[in-house]
Amino acid sequence: MAASERPELKRVRAICVALPEVEERLSHGSPAFFTKNKQFLHYWDNHHDDGWHCLWCAAPIGMQEALTTANPKRFFRPPYVGHRGWLGVNLDDEPDWKEIEHIVGYAHRTVRTPKPARAGRG
Repeated sequence: MAASERPELKRVRAICVALPEVEERLSHGSPAFFTKNKQFLHYWDNHHDDGWHCLWCAAPIGMQEALTTANPKRFFRPPYVGHRGWLGVNLDDEPDWKEIEHIVGYAHRTVRTPKPARAGRG
């Protein structure tokens, strides 16, 4: 089934576009969601025949470790962006959509919240 036909993508899209200033664009051939030109979520459906059906999303400090430790079947550290704290969410085993709504909300706020200015050099 094509990614655009998946009911999971439709739900993810509805959750994302309900948030302020969200835009959907293709990135690496898959749907990705941005706010203020910053990506906060990527939807993957068997990209490059890797078998993954999941989300990769920005996460606040500590969330990736807490969720991957608590439920490693549902959550994982995604390649390429995991070192920056992003969270992988498996969509294959009956996702908890309320939980996903919260995770997407955190992802959105994580990239929208201005980072504190670094201290100047002395």
